[in-house]
Amino acid sequence: MTETIYLAMGCFWGVEKLFTQQHGVVDTAVGYQGGQVANPSYELVCTGTTGHTETVRVSYDPQQISVADLLTVFWENHDPTQGDRQGNDIGSQYRSAIFWTTPEQRDAALASRDAFATRLATAGYGAVTTQIESAAQAGSFYLAEEYHQQYLAKNPLGYCPVHATGVRCS
Repeated sequence: MTETIYLAMGCFWGVEKLFTQQHGVVDTAVGYQGGQVANPSYELVCTGTTGHTETVRVSYDPQQISVADLLTVFWENHDPTQGDRQGNDIGSQYRSAIFWTTPEQRDAALASRDAFATRLATAGYGAVTTQIESAAQAGSFYLAEEYHQQYLAKNPLGYCPVHATGVRCS
């Protein structure tokens, strides 16, 4: 049986590639979540007016990878203190977010955020701005256009850098 969590940490191309490389991740898809417009297009989301963030739907086998391990990958591979941006990618569509689907995911997200926030503060970073809410509260996940799916697998020289802080979860 698989579980699903929705993760946003900047440009979804690199995020999807990162999670497809994790043992126990069964499937990924990129899309838009957390906004107010039904069926938004990439062009519309890029205007910053829809409220959506570029999100990756991660389906995983909890017998092979824990939500804690997925969240470690999440926290360690972007800067969750930047608000509506990741590096040069600026706008609410690049904000950090976790949209959970189970109470266990919620609890793990909140606990890992608090622990990582302490480590970030020790390293001189500001407050964590990551949005954490249920997928139901965030609203529908809208699949991005086909050319965005597995983009970096199709275009290995595509642009989408990781904006990690270098701070480790443990």
